[in-house]
Amino acid sequence: MTAVPAPAARTRGRDAARALAAELSKLVSLPATWLTLGGAAAVNLILTFAFALAGLRGATGTTSAVDIGLASIGYTQAGFVVLGVLAACSEYDGGQIRTTLTAMPRRALQLTAKHLAVVIVVLPAAAITAASGVVFATGVLGDTAAPMTPDRVAGALSGATGCLVLTTSIGTAVGALVRRTLAAVVVLLGYFFVAGPLLRDHTPVARYLPDSAGFALWFPAADEAGAVTPAQGALLLTAWAIVSIVVAVSAYHRRDV
Repeated sequence: MTAVPAPAARTRGRDAARALAAELSKLVSLPATWLTLGGAAAVNLILTFAFALAGLRGATGTTSAVDIGLASIGYTQAGFVVLGVLAACSEYDGGQIRTTLTAMPRRALQLTAKHLAVVIVVLPAAAITAASGVVFATGVLGDTAAPMTPDRVAGALSGATGCLVLTTSIGTAVGALVRRTLAAVVVLLGYFFVAGPLLRDHTPVARYLPDSAGFALWFPAADEAGAVTPAQGALLLTAWAIVSIVVAVSAYHRRDV
């Protein structure tokens, strides 16, 4: 195998760093990024408060601050999915994609850098959103909260964070494929909140689909035959994210714009 000359390797490294810096700059300067993340965090706390009050009345069947604090993640992920779509589609909606491709003609590198930039921005936001829900639920439940073990808290928080990050990545990939914000949002939210739950109720195969795999990451089924474990859910959702990114990059590389 012929080794890559050092100058070529350095050039590729500089291109990758430049592409990542450009995508990060675009993402953090996009007002919709912070409006979406802020809105998702606010909705998460509002729903957590409602669930915690229900827990105080005994209507939730549990007083676990972890379970109640993360119960809203399934709804909050809508905001993260929308952010992923916006990250991919904003340049198409604003007609800036041609400028981007002029500055960075290596399409696969550019879209890969966009996905990495999304992960860098979303990871801390997802962790804060998940943790704030558990902390808020703990405060509302007070002395009525069930005891929590560090392992359970750490596992649930890391699972919820991973679920939000991976579903955002899927949103970015679908947005890059569809190239229209509204269409991509309708497709994804229609799947996660309508088609996915319907399939989950009617076919065992649905447990391997992205919505069920993500759910298993932070809310594993207890002693249910054939249930997806958190580790299996992580592998499944990661695989779905990788496949969607590969398909998006491949399509992006071949088409005109």
